[in-house]
Amino acid sequence: MTKAEAYDKAWRLGRKGDFSLVDEIYHQNYKSIDYRTGIEANIEDDKVIVSTLGESVVFGPSKALFEGEDFVCVEGFAKRQFNVDEPSYGIMMTALSYQDGKIVSQKTVSSDLDFDPSEGQNWNWKDYE
Repeated sequence: MTKAEAYDKAWRLGRKGDFSLVDEIYHQNYKSIDYRTGIEANIEDDKVIVSTLGESVVFGPSKALFEGEDFVCVEGFAKRQFNVDEPSYGIMMTALSYQDGKIVSQKTVSSDLDFDPSEGQNWNWKDYE
């Protein structure tokens, strides 16, 4: 399994309450800073965030844009349903830095999309729910 595949699989399992792979691939010194809020998070904080999102967010397919020994960049789509209106969609890019073969930091940026990225593709959101 590639590093990008392990990252994707770890968080898909985590969304179901199984954080064993997350614990395996993240470095003990992991931290991430949300520059919008200035809040620093550790892996336990990230687990709480993912658990809180619950069924409000569906993460679609992801793919590695770059994968090296100490750095991986992953692109993915999200469908967000925070209210009863129509869902909103986004695209995310996550940069993962590695130390000793484990993720030691990550940064995610996202942009809203004004269309459903599954339309016209060979995948649908039900495949990821």
